[in-house]
Amino acid sequence: MSHQLPKVIVQDLGRISYKEAWDYQSTLQQGIIKTKRAGDEVPPSYLLFCEHNPVYTLGKSGSIEHLLIDVESSPDFEYFKINRGGDITYHGPGQLTVYPIFDLEQFFTDVHKYVRLLEEVVIQVLGSMGIKGKRIEGFTGVWIEHEVAIERKICAIGVHLSRWVSLHGLALNVNTDLSHFQHIVPCGIADDTKTVTSMQAELNTEIDLDKVKVELKNQFALQFDFEIITPGDS
Repeated sequence: MSHQLPKVIVQDLGRISYKEAWDYQSTLQQGIIKTKRAGDEVPPSYLLFCEHNPVYTLGKSGSIEHLLIDVESSPDFEYFKINRGGDITYHGPGQLTVYPIFDLEQFFTDVHKYVRLLEEVVIQVLGSMGIKGKRIEGFTGVWIEHEVAIERKICAIGVHLSRWVSLHGLALNVNTDLSHFQHIVPCGIADDTKTVTSMQAELNTEIDLDKVKVELKNQFALQFDFEIITPGDS
């Protein structure tokens, strides 16, 4: 019997509030779980691309002390405590946030492998655009190292699984306003040998977001080995 590739619907949500995207992810995740429980058909997975309005999100293992401003008196920023792993991070314009809502039982049931593949997708995309990304042992995400000794985080990753269906994902700094990271201890890492960066900062030029989306989509399909479909395809 030939292997049936998982089917993944790719959607670009554009600029969207964090709460709206979170609610949409949750709806898709619960829909996949419901279909799996029914057992009548194999549900498609989803790959969502978006940009958020400025927002700080705190993971379930994070500390509120890592948020350095009073968000209630800072109307330019939203704040949410959420159910992904990890500590605090920032999302905003110029940053590509990618949410794979994957039924991992159609791929593999290995959370560690899932996170490593998310990192690999980003490392390959950065490499195709002239930036050398890497992993750092003990720290999730993708990092950059240049001539100086400071390691820069360019992509944050945080996930949550329910019945092997994933939620949340990765946030890649493309043309991100890095000053907004000054209001937090990014990912809870208070270490003066580590900081944050963006593709724009590394290449010293504004990056075409649409080009990065295409590269990410293609790398996801390559690393996870799935068939891209559009709504309405059989």
